[in-house]
Amino acid sequence: MIKYKVIGIMSGTSLDGLDIAYCEFIKNRKWKYKIIYSETIKYNKEWKKKLSGAFKMKKSGLKRLDEEYGKFIGNKILDFIGRNKISPDFISSHGHTVFHQPEKKITLQIGDGEAIASVCKLQVVCDFRSGDVFLGGQGAPLVPMADKLLFPEYDFCLNLGGIANISFDNIKGERIAFDICPANMVLNHLANKLGKEFDKGGKIASKGNLNEELLGKLNALPFYKIKPPRSLGREWIEKNFISILDTLGIPVQDKLRTVVEHIAIQIASVVNSTFYILHSTLFVTGGGAYNDFLIKRISFYAKCSEGVHPDKIILPNDKTIQFKEAMAFALLGVLKMRGEINILRSVTGAKRDSSGGRIYFPNQNAASSSKN
Repeated sequence: MIKYKVIGIMSGTSLDGLDIAYCEFIKNRKWKYKIIYSETIKYNKEWKKKLSGAFKMKKSGLKRLDEEYGKFIGNKILDFIGRNKISPDFISSHGHTVFHQPEKKITLQIGDGEAIASVCKLQVVCDFRSGDVFLGGQGAPLVPMADKLLFPEYDFCLNLGGIANISFDNIKGERIAFDICPANMVLNHLANKLGKEFDKGGKIASKGNLNEELLGKLNALPFYKIKPPRSLGREWIEKNFISILDTLGIPVQDKLRTVVEHIAIQIASVVNSTFYILHSTLFVTGGGAYNDFLIKRISFYAKCSEGVHPDKIILPNDKTIQFKEAMAFALLGVLKMRGEINILRSVTGAKRDSSGGRIYFPNQNAASSSKN
């Protein structure tokens, strides 16, 4: 029996906070997981401002922020370890995405691994995306490897985070995954305009009016005609999605209502276009799983569209809903430490499968990367 205890770290594009999950992985014939302790460290106004504006910084400023954020992560992990009296084997960190432009071979997740390792006195695996981008891939999404190993019983695995993405096996048994559309990143952006951190349960959106003009513009975005592999980043969302919202002088709650409809339509269009027959299952995680109105609209379109549809939407326990991504990156770290494949070319479009990530030791530089 193989056994690991790992801390997984994740900061999503919606800026909800820093997710920390202490996970146990056991492998006999197949991998199994358990999220033992977990919490979300909310960002204060200063950190939200730094992270949301990082893409505008010059190289020198980004380098300083990378190290500062790494120390911030390291100190939060130390607090977490002390409070829970745990002894992890190592830390696996996704970091926070600043740039993601794979077509230009650019992707950057800050949260310096060397700084985290130095603060925590533990090995750190991080920088999972850049090696795949170097190999011609999208560098995203990466969670599908965990979907394949840990949740094979579900036909579709849908993550409703800052960006909605999905994964499933195609008719050849290859794992396919891609970003579908913006999600909580935009919904939270609109809720912030009303003085809310987020639209709890989608209640504000549910009271808004659907704006057909806005819905038509969003559904007509050229991104939705791109065949997978495909991925989204903050830069594209700011330039192409939020800019459309800003041009229409309609109430914010109407924008929320319309964006929810748009998300539901785009997700259902993917689910309805696959080869699956009736009685398929849709496994939903991420903060959007708590948006009752969004889940209701997804269910509506998936069931009312022609063709196949999910027979059952599965919402797992709270720990899995909230911390699946942090747990998934903990597993990617385990696979990297074992020298095993953790990134699939069938998902990202890279030249080959790879073992992505860089390993940092306390007071040392990075030891390995999928570029090597």
